[in-house]
Amino acid sequence: MKPFQQPTKCALFEYAYIGSYSDDGTEAKIENTLHALKSLAMDENWEYTKTANTHPLPILYNYLIHTFTRIQEENKIAEKDNYSCFNTGLVTENQEEIFMLFTRNRTRDSWKFIEFCKESSNDLTKFNPLPNRASYFTDPSELIYDTRLELRINIDHIVNDPDNFVRFPEDIQKLSIHQLINTFNGAVVHANKRVKRNYLTAIPQYYRGKYFPKGQLQLLLPLCLKDPSKADLALAVYKQENTYSGRTCLTLDMAINNARLITRPDDEWLKP
Repeated sequence: MKPFQQPTKCALFEYAYIGSYSDDGTEAKIENTLHALKSLAMDENWEYTKTANTHPLPILYNYLIHTFTRIQEENKIAEKDNYSCFNTGLVTENQEEIFMLFTRNRTRDSWKFIEFCKESSNDLTKFNPLPNRASYFTDPSELIYDTRLELRINIDHIVNDPDNFVRFPEDIQKLSIHQLINTFNGAVVHANKRVKRNYLTAIPQYYRGKYFPKGQLQLLLPLCLKDPSKADLALAVYKQENTYSGRTCLTLDMAINNARLITRPDDEWLKP
């Protein structure tokens, strides 16, 4: 496993120094910070299972940095005197909210991470009220797949775009384009039937990318390309007028990264 490299362009790391120091004064690695959050939060698997982990706790890392980006957009960072904090959106086993606490870095115009705190911590009494967690939607109905709407797939983009195509299982990539499209379309029909039987099959995700730089709430549908009981990819769909549009496929690990920002998916097809 590769050593963790701190990114240079990341809202959280631009806002604060995240490393910590051990008793002997040596700098701790960022993964120590992630493990500190993991140990305080409700038990959850934060490792990939479908692809190799490039560094420790990749799902938790993705969750933390993207949650902060959203928190910053919503102006939900609380500052008081020389301290600041934000709501991580995670909770302890006893359902206490967990906050990330910072102190002002006097040598720079920035902040420095201190610790993760439960809402009952004395270190948080200076903040009143405590900041709210990140929000990704205003209408709860957005989280439910509307089976009355037509689903339209941009098949050309999915099979001709290298970023999409490479996410298909290797044996599916080897099929002729005709066979691949038929297999894909069959999986879409299966997913549509599945979500009509159980609306919870569609899992909400928050996606920020080239086409949606400000972020967008989308729904994920399982694509079972080889075995009808096992998803191989996730189809991301979003509302356009009175239809759903699908133009992107995600690996299951990519999907769990995006879905976990909203909630912990509790479904038989998408979980670490």
